[in-house]
Amino acid sequence: MTGLFISELERTFKRKKTAVVLAVYAGLLAFIWFFLFRVGGISFFDADHAVRIDSLNSAPLFLRELSFVITFIVIPMFAADSFNDEYTSGALRMVLIRPHHRLTLFFVKWTVQCLLVFLLLSITWVVGTCIGKVAMPHVNETTFLGGQTVGTVGAFLYSLKFYGICFGIFIAVISIASIMSILMPNSILSYVATIGALIGSVYVSDKLSFFFSVTDSVFHELSSSNSEFLVNLLFPILLISLIINLFVWKKKEWVG
Repeated sequence: MTGLFISELERTFKRKKTAVVLAVYAGLLAFIWFFLFRVGGISFFDADHAVRIDSLNSAPLFLRELSFVITFIVIPMFAADSFNDEYTSGALRMVLIRPHHRLTLFFVKWTVQCLLVFLLLSITWVVGTCIGKVAMPHVNETTFLGGQTVGTVGAFLYSLKFYGICFGIFIAVISIASIMSILMPNSILSYVATIGALIGSVYVSDKLSFFFSVTDSVFHELSSSNSEFLVNLLFPILLISLIINLFVWKKKEWVG
């Protein structure tokens, strides 16, 4: 399995599209810093709550400006390349003719997609934190949505929880994107279907709006002392989407 994982990593990072997306994301990191600096370091917890960026709250607010790109561009594109493009191009046949179990290959692909998003989040957290320390006003305390005033350690723990919940939502997006990529006949349609599923979820239930506004929903999640969002909604979505993925992946005729 280690060899299969390494092979998937190599194929992922050898794709030109992966390099282009990572380069564009790096450019967006620089642009967001320039934009926030030009507007005086003002950002938002949500549409109704503005906040001034400081040395302690910069990492979550930095991700707020980029979460839409990760949700609607990066993840659908990476998933379409991994789960669909390799099939339609015939490259997947070279992997499946080897003695690997289908489900093992799925979990390897899914794990690599999660690893890519984790890498992007780690870079965003590091850049956001460093910019906060270097370019934004230094403070000993900061206040997050809901009136939570925290010091340096509290802000660090808040950022970890914030990024952790966002990562959980992005994993759910990966799972949805992989389903669409398996079902659709080509990568373009799988990308469009993923976007449609994410936007359509808002019309299914207001509770699914976190797919459309990831960070705003997480700010509200962390501002509530008794929210059970993770247990009651996100984990079931992850479990159900994984079960559907495994069923469709196992039944699909990949090499026919």
